Parts: sequence; structure tokens; C-alpha cells
Amino acid sequence: MTDAQNHATTPEDNTSDTPPLMLAIESQYIKDLSFEAPQTPVIFHKMREQAPAVSFGADVKARHLDGNVFEVLLHVEVKADVGAETAFMLELAYGAVVQANPVEADHLQPLLLIEAPRMLFPFVRNIIADVTRDGGFPQLMLQPIDFAALYRHRLAEATRSEQESTPAQV
Repeated sequence: MTDAQNHATTPEDNTSDTPPLMLAIESQYIKDLSFEAPQTPVIFHKMREQAPAVSFGADVKARHLDGNVFEVLLHVEVKADVGAETAFMLELAYGAVVQANPVEADHLQPLLLIEAPRMLFPFVRNIIADVTRDGGFPQLMLQPIDFAALYRHRLAEATRSEQESTPAQV
């Protein structure tokens, strides 16, 4: 083995242009959790005959706490219906206190609204799977969320609202 192949780099040796870690999660928590199964136990019999239709919604919010510390809140709503009856409703607000190393202002929102929820999602997915299972239903395993698309959609809506509220110049 040559000397170059055997050389391990140390932080002092690293002269690449790699930026330092920009996002660190300080703590994670369930801010709010609600699970309701209003039609149990009758709904279990109906579910043998008809699979539930599951609807899902997600939203991400971030707020400044202090300095470069922010709260990121991932809110998820899941509803399962069998015909006209509700099998269950689940709402989860899962939060994190994150520290964003000094970053350019243009990069802060995407960091907080795309990268942070991407890091939180596996925990949210696990909580939802456990709660639905513990509620007596088949374990619900959510598919990954495209937080970048959610962010772009939110920006497009904000731009559209801004254009609609701005009076036309003559």
C-alpha cells in the first residue's frame, strides 16, 4: 500500500471547501398528540368487508427562539374512513429545537422547512405507526414526504397571494 492510500485525514488536514455542519437538533418532542377512534368496536367488523380510505396532510412551521436557535414544528393529520364512517383520526405536532449555524439568509428558510423536517420524519412515522397499532388498527406506515416540494408549493401560494393582494398599476 502506498503512503497516499494509507493516509487518514484529520480535521487539521482537511482543507476542502466543505462547510461546517449547518443544522443541529438540540431536542425533539411531541408537542401535541391526539388519536380518536369514535366508531370502535363496530368499525373493526366493517373493516373486514371494506378497506379504509386514508387521507393525510402535513405542514411545517418554524419560529425563531433566540440567536441562531429555532423551533421547527411538523404537524401531521391522518384520517381513515370506512364508507361514511370515521375509523380513526390522528393529529401529531412533533417539534424540535434546532440550532442553525450562521448561514446566509436565503438558505435559512429551506434549511428549517426542508432539512429539519426531513430529519424529524422518521420519528413522526414511528409514532404514527405505534399509535395506530396501539389503537387496535393495522400499523400505518407513512410514505416519505417530499419536503422540498411542500416548500416550493408554499412559496408559490405566497407569491400568488401577494400578487392578488397587490393593486394593479395603471
